[in-house]
Amino acid sequence: MISWVALVISYCCLYLSGAAGLERIEKCRTRCSQGLRCKTKPDYFFRPPCQNPPDGLNTSSIFHNVSLSTVMRCEGRQKCSLHLRVNTALQLSESFLGLSICIATEGIMSNCQILKPWSKVKSHGMSGLQVEVENDCTEILPSQHVKVTVKTLEVYCGMSWTGTYIAPDCKSADLKRHVPECITGRLSYDIKPQRKELSVSVSDMLEDHNYHLRLCLKDFICVGTGAYALIKKEEPVKSITFPYLRPLPCLCIEGWSAVTDAPRVQVCPFKDRVEELLFGINFDPLEETLSWEPACPVTASVGLCQRREDGVCVDLPHASQNVSRAKITFTKVDPHPQLCMKFTTASQSWTRCPFADARFQALEFTVTRHRGHVDVKMSSRITANFSIGLCVKWEGSTECNINKTHTVHVEKLKAVDLNLTGELHNTCLQVKRLDTKFAATVTHCFEDYMYQKRKQERSAGCPSEKQTAPAHECVVTALQIHGPILDSPPCGNTEKANLIAH
Repeated sequence: MISWVALVISYCCLYLSGAAGLERIEKCRTRCSQGLRCKTKPDYFFRPPCQNPPDGLNTSSIFHNVSLSTVMRCEGRQKCSLHLRVNTALQLSESFLGLSICIATEGIMSNCQILKPWSKVKSHGMSGLQVEVENDCTEILPSQHVKVTVKTLEVYCGMSWTGTYIAPDCKSADLKRHVPECITGRLSYDIKPQRKELSVSVSDMLEDHNYHLRLCLKDFICVGTGAYALIKKEEPVKSITFPYLRPLPCLCIEGWSAVTDAPRVQVCPFKDRVEELLFGINFDPLEETLSWEPACPVTASVGLCQRREDGVCVDLPHASQNVSRAKITFTKVDPHPQLCMKFTTASQSWTRCPFADARFQALEFTVTRHRGHVDVKMSSRITANFSIGLCVKWEGSTECNINKTHTVHVEKLKAVDLNLTGELHNTCLQVKRLDTKFAATVTHCFEDYMYQKRKQERSAGCPSEKQTAPAHECVVTALQIHGPILDSPPCGNTEKANLIAH
């Protein structure tokens, strides 16, 4: 029981002292030390021209250690106001009668007070006595910029002190709990990803007021998505459920009290889900334009790369752009399944291959074997120029050393003989489209083709090379560099296999 009493007393003391926050005052006042009574009255600025101060009287001899601070006065748990405290030490003199303290804020006329902490200084023998003067009767707002001027009541030229001060802002936990201008309410949420719902609860909202809740997309401002609710002050359960479309990193919950110019609070449940921005890649096949527009502001670089067999995506030269909000576009892009987009932020990197599942054939090879001689022809569904090169790839190596390349022009659906001669063992073709700005360089190996051919011969019952069927009766066609593998027809005079792309 004693421990509970101690806890309650401790809590009360913490509340009165601001729990390590601002100092609390019961009422504002003007205070003077040395047992002197301070008198205050408004100062209306009607002053005669200044005059020179008496000998030995200057600013440093009168004003000592002028300080500005903030205190809090409360009439209830959520009904607290901020007050500016001006504190200075003065050395009493027969040459002046008091002080004028003027406090000016932007857009508001200065508020000046006259302080007379002494009278009949000479008759009481108090000249030279140091007195501390304190005033905290000026109410200020959070984050307000204040200019304070302290000067002698007598209009002595140059006898003043001027300083500036910025009131505490609403980031202070003490202000968030007790000052109405800073009370935003506290938001908590529960994500239900299967149902794509956000359950939001509100606590510590401004008493005796309704509360607004909505979903918004955060940028320079938070733009509402259309999901909105008003929580009534009399409702016992302060919660609502919102549906959402995608867990975007800029999708936020925003709440504010139903009062004019109320401060707002935002929480963004998916702020780390940057990968969700990678959707929305678009390709225009007529313009051959690849584009992406971020659904949220993001600082990233976006580039094109070519995915290898081992999964590594190698950057294409001169194919990187920085992005924040605007749409980015890559023109003259060859839509190859291995051509990908790479997104890189300060901490992570992601790759998306928009053509990986493309169901089209852009390029076809036909390989014909006749009496030990192999002919390779190429055809395309578009009219284009291609770079063709032969290279040697040894077993276990990922590199293909190219000897030389030549350019081949292919008309739409018209086969072109590549005039390849010599032994094709360990030999591959490297193909790249030339009339685009960004294209993948794809390797197609004859060893892979021969393995595929023999596999199809065994499954379809074709005569093998050791059988006595005439050589000219077996024509092998290898199809599709771009697109899915086609089914092979039954064995006859022709059979189809695929050159394997690397």
